[in-house]
Amino acid sequence: MQLEQRSRTTEADWSGTIPNAFDGRIVGVVVVLAGLAASLNVPYGGLSLGVAAFVLLLAGGVIGHVLGERQLRRLTDGLVAHWSAAGGTVDGVTRSANGMRTEWTVHTSVGDVTVGGIALVPIARLSVEYQGVGDSVDASDAEANFDTIADELYEEIFEFGASARGR
Repeated sequence: MQLEQRSRTTEADWSGTIPNAFDGRIVGVVVVLAGLAASLNVPYGGLSLGVAAFVLLLAGGVIGHVLGERQLRRLTDGLVAHWSAAGGTVDGVTRSANGMRTEWTVHTSVGDVTVGGIALVPIARLSVEYQGVGDSVDASDAEANFDTIADELYEEIFEFGASARGR
């Protein structure tokens, strides 16, 4: 007589939450560029136009970063859910230890996978790194070809990665 073991589900492996990860470097660059661009307006339109330009450019840059971070977080969430549904063991997802990057560490049974990228919506890029080897793709291309990318990454990480670790 044998007892049946419960099959692993997404809820058993992973809680389903991806923490926020704002990049201080991007916000800093946005502030500096907004300040420089606004300072160019001061001689031509006065201080009030310079302040208005600074506020407008800063708001646009911060909104672009928030949208880029959300896009990368959605992609990370989709990758983790896809890997878990395909049979990979995902123990959890944590934000990178450094607040100066938009990246998450996906803790799996075969090792840690770092998912992140540039979180600024017009130039957002998704990058995935596993065992020191990484690749990046435009975030919009990753969304358009999500299933293919998720399947290829699953194969590289969970199938090839597990067999290479077992040697």
